Amino acid sequence: MKKKRDHLGFLSSLFAIIVGLIVGFIILLVSNPSQAAAGFMTIITGPVTHGMKGMGQVFYYTTPIILTGLSVGFAFKTGLFNIGASGQFIVGGFAAVYVGIKGGSLGGTQWVVALLAALIAGMIWGAVPGIFKAFFNVNEVISCIMMNYIGMYMVNFLVSTNTSLYDKIRNYSKDVVKTANVPGMGLDKLFAGSSINGGFFISLIAVVVIYILLEKTTFGYELKAAGFNPDASKYAGMNEKRNIILSMAIAGALSALAGGLLYLAGSGKHIVIEDALASEGFTGISVALLGLSNPIGVLLAGLFIAYITAGGFYLQLLNFSTEIIDIIIAVIIYFSAFSLFVRGFIQRVRKAKAEKAENKDSSEEAGKGGK
Repeated sequence: MKKKRDHLGFLSSLFAIIVGLIVGFIILLVSNPSQAAAGFMTIITGPVTHGMKGMGQVFYYTTPIILTGLSVGFAFKTGLFNIGASGQFIVGGFAAVYVGIKGGSLGGTQWVVALLAALIAGMIWGAVPGIFKAFFNVNEVISCIMMNYIGMYMVNFLVSTNTSLYDKIRNYSKDVVKTANVPGMGLDKLFAGSSINGGFFISLIAVVVIYILLEKTTFGYELKAAGFNPDASKYAGMNEKRNIILSMAIAGALSALAGGLLYLAGSGKHIVIEDALASEGFTGISVALLGLSNPIGVLLAGLFIAYITAGGFYLQLLNFSTEIIDIIIAVIIYFSAFSLFVRGFIQRVRKAKAEKAENKDSSEEAGKGGK
């Protein structure tokens, strides 16, 4: 039964990807018919044709969206919807940047301390909706949206009012010191010319840890049970309130780690003071949906989204707007969600038929017994 569900899930994700690419091609066709085919092939083959540098950029783009995808997917697996990944991302990014600028005396360990600060900030930010859910039964979607905007405006205020953090001319945070940048760990030499660093390895480790936690540990089972049915887990002797809070805290830590790794990548990324939520958090939703909330699926989905994002960057060479990639991703999100709805409907119909057949067999056996 599980194999059938996995097979159906894979087909639904593949369907969403194909539809998204078709819509993207149609947009290219409408925009510039003569260059549409070349533009589409650029999306598909762009990173590969630029060699190791191109693939390095794919892995660089992959790092934050794998982690935000893991964050959303982990919450899904535990029966919660972490739509607060954007807020957790920027709060974690701010904590990392703060340590990255102020903690110069830490020396070679500065980047590690900065990432730990991001993790702690994200856990706190994620735990708040978990507390509201556990103790006051407030829907986590509502509280996460609230925390997104609180996080965005709070970070804007903290950066813009601190002269040691704020570059007033460019309207974004100052550069972190060199010792705060995540080291290349050999990847910068292997993929020379790209922005990749050791953050990619950290994201892979996170995938493995979350997979083991969810699938191979009693703690992971308890987290899933508490999220899906708090009452049943309570009667089974589990601390359902604690588990809900921990689920959201872990999800928050993953998104915050994504923010920390992005702003400590040494690639020129800064916290821009603007009234806009971090897009990486919402990209994480598409990655989680596409990867069916499975850590391995999230990894593969993250690589795909990063690949077409990197390919879309080269669309500028053909005078196409890179926003076409955003449209493709948006379509993939829509059809991923729609496919999940259809899959759930099919499963319910099959279950109803199976129960009906079972009841019919039971009635027939009872009738024979009565004779």
